[in-house]
Amino acid sequence: MALFEGPLGAQHGGCTDADRLIANDHRELGRGHAERLVPMIADLPENGRATRIYVSLGPGSFTGVRIGIATARALGVAWGAEVLGYPTLALAAQTARQKVPGAQALTVCMNGGHGEYFVQNYGADGAAQDDFQSLAPHAAKPFCQHPLIAGNRAQELARSLDGDYQALNLLPDASIAAFLPDAAFTPKLSPIYGRAPDAVPQARPN
Repeated sequence: MALFEGPLGAQHGGCTDADRLIANDHRELGRGHAERLVPMIADLPENGRATRIYVSLGPGSFTGVRIGIATARALGVAWGAEVLGYPTLALAAQTARQKVPGAQALTVCMNGGHGEYFVQNYGADGAAQDDFQSLAPHAAKPFCQHPLIAGNRAQELARSLDGDYQALNLLPDASIAAFLPDAAFTPKLSPIYGRAPDAVPQARPN
């Protein structure tokens, strides 16, 4: 998570010269999202209070995505703040572009559920070039369209491909969310799930 100061201008996704990062808390949490998120926000300056809130919509951990969206909605109401969502893979792509000199197209490959990969291709302008896929590792190979692969499964995918690929092992960083393209943001806070729920409601008895 990250806290910015200054107007973002007409576009949601580009910081102006007046903007600056006040505080940032970036952690890898396998479990414990519900217990840790609100205290982490409270530890930010002024308890993290903001006029605009960005929240990841997924794909990602089923519980983590739902907790993040619910918390953002609640704080939006409490603070009278605008709440905008963005795809997790778009942030992974933007995180990679901040680390590699010169804008370039890339493939994002992140850990999915049940041993699958989340895979999506992004252009040099940061726009998604296709819909994301949740695929078994062997099935993900044909969807890699670019020699630069970023994400926490980038190295595994790169090793499975024939040719010269550059792998950036990384996780999305919320301190870069303000630099996402404007089109990445939406006021519709609907979770993006990588796959259908494992649990299926029982049919009613006849």
